[in-house]
Amino acid sequence: MSGSIAGKEAIDALRQVTSAFEGSEERQGQIDMSHAIAESLASGRSIIVQAGTGTGKSLGYLVPAILSGETAVVATATKALQDQLNTNDLPLLKKHLGIDFTWAVVKGRSNYVCLQRVNERADKTAQLEFEETSDRVTKEIDELVKWAKKTKTGDFEELSRIPSDRAKQAVSVGIDECPGKSKCPVGTSCFAERARDAASTANVVVVNIALYGAHIASSGNILPEHKIVIFDEAHQLESSLSDAVGIQLTNGRVSSFASAVRKVIADPNLTNRLEEHGLHLSGAISPHVGDRFQRPLPSLITDTLALIRIEISTLINELRELKTDNEATQQRIYRAQTQGTRLTESLDIALGTFEGYVAYVEGTQERPILRITPLHIGEVLSKNVWNDHTAVLTSATVPSSMPERVGLPLEGTEVLTVESPFDYEKNSILYCSPLFPDVKSSEYKEFLYDELEALMTAAGGRTLALFTSNAALYAAIDEMRERVPFTILGPKDYPRQTMIDMFNENESTCIFASQGFFQGVDFPGRTLSLVVLDKLPFPTPTDPLLQARREAVGREKSFGLIDIPIAATSLAQAAGRLIRTEMDRGVVAVLDNRLATAKYKWSLINALPPMHKTRERHEVEQFLRDITQED
Repeated sequence: MSGSIAGKEAIDALRQVTSAFEGSEERQGQIDMSHAIAESLASGRSIIVQAGTGTGKSLGYLVPAILSGETAVVATATKALQDQLNTNDLPLLKKHLGIDFTWAVVKGRSNYVCLQRVNERADKTAQLEFEETSDRVTKEIDELVKWAKKTKTGDFEELSRIPSDRAKQAVSVGIDECPGKSKCPVGTSCFAERARDAASTANVVVVNIALYGAHIASSGNILPEHKIVIFDEAHQLESSLSDAVGIQLTNGRVSSFASAVRKVIADPNLTNRLEEHGLHLSGAISPHVGDRFQRPLPSLITDTLALIRIEISTLINELRELKTDNEATQQRIYRAQTQGTRLTESLDIALGTFEGYVAYVEGTQERPILRITPLHIGEVLSKNVWNDHTAVLTSATVPSSMPERVGLPLEGTEVLTVESPFDYEKNSILYCSPLFPDVKSSEYKEFLYDELEALMTAAGGRTLALFTSNAALYAAIDEMRERVPFTILGPKDYPRQTMIDMFNENESTCIFASQGFFQGVDFPGRTLSLVVLDKLPFPTPTDPLLQARREAVGREKSFGLIDIPIAATSLAQAAGRLIRTEMDRGVVAVLDNRLATAKYKWSLINALPPMHKTRERHEVEQFLRDITQED
């Protein structure tokens, strides 16, 4: 099939689908995107598509992928986007595309209820397995057990109310615990295995980027063979895969294995030495939070890791010697063995030279985490993905340096930008001024509060205020609760989803939050009219992994190749919370004069939607008042 024929077929099919929508309007950006992807897939050339908000990028890439006839894996940044594809977009295409195709959603094992764990709860001989829990958690577990007997998917997202982590952990297993289908008495009924079986014959397989990283780390043993891979929200590809492909070691991981052993061996003394070594590991790495290590690791850490490895090997041998006729006990033995083996694999990497990886400590003094992460995720992707797959990378914001950062060669790769159908120039304002005080000056804090008060008052609340540090966030919450009459929701007061629900229910409510709300939240309509950022969202200068990556590209180039693209993407994602429908109107206020004065300002501004720009607060206030007074 020639590229031109593939492109035309994609456009015709897309129009067939969208014409079935009530009040549908053709989106030129979606058509251009679908046409370009179809031609790229037909020619075997990868493509990067920056598709502005409202383009309808999901249908834009799904239609040509399905038409190609090849198996396609769609890797999303979040489970929420997975669920959207599964419950909205793919059923819509099934109904209107006129092509018979199948799809499957695959998530990590911990997202599904484990039927073996459920069965073990009914085995009175298995009570050693279950630690004491509160009445509330016990009730949750009992409800999950009942649900497990009638659910068709076993996916916790199917529940109307997500259970607590403690309850979920009691009836699920992680990838480091599960011994696999062949060793499990209910392996053929396992929900996670069913999802994988469905994926083996599906035309479209939907996963998240983290699971795709696990697929890469397993040498391709998790997902079925596929010719096409689509990375949605591709701006998160480097960070998400870095976490998924790397390893982490903590005292908690060591003690979790010790706990698994105690559930099948009654002698509590057997794991004492291991748990002591786990505490010593925490003590050895705790002083290094925020530090990066050279190869090899310091001797105090490697000595401790070696002792942990010896103890784990001893315990694994003890587990292998256990004999039992009780199936529930046997499964706990298998899970403990699997957990110990996975931990040993991580220890071996840490005790090796880990060439091409960066070792550093993050977390807190109380809960430090030793991480070993690829320095260049591009090398991993070149070896495992780009050479053997045709790739589609798409996002509303694609950093200019992304192809280089993920190792995708520009030669042989198509690059396309399609504009949003929204009228940003008419419906939105970008507010910043060179006259703002410097963010490091003594006048800045009072200026910030004065601006927030004026803008929030003009908007009638309806504000999402985003901060680059928790200290600034909580100080602003305390101050603004004294200054304005609107309800201000903060992370210390409510869980994330509760804040979102409360914000959507009450038009005057405001949310003050940090990086977690820069993306992945959707507030269409009048409930959000003002997005405020206190400072430009540059990455932390002391981040050990980024320090290593800066050094790798050279200090002179690092700001332009690493820091600016990260800041531009984060800024664009934050600004993208404002306009979600054609009717939305509002203001993005960046209270950092560097956006108006710095040499790199256009690198940041050009990453934003084409909003009307002003430095005049009175213009912004009037615009917000007009919006507030509209019916």
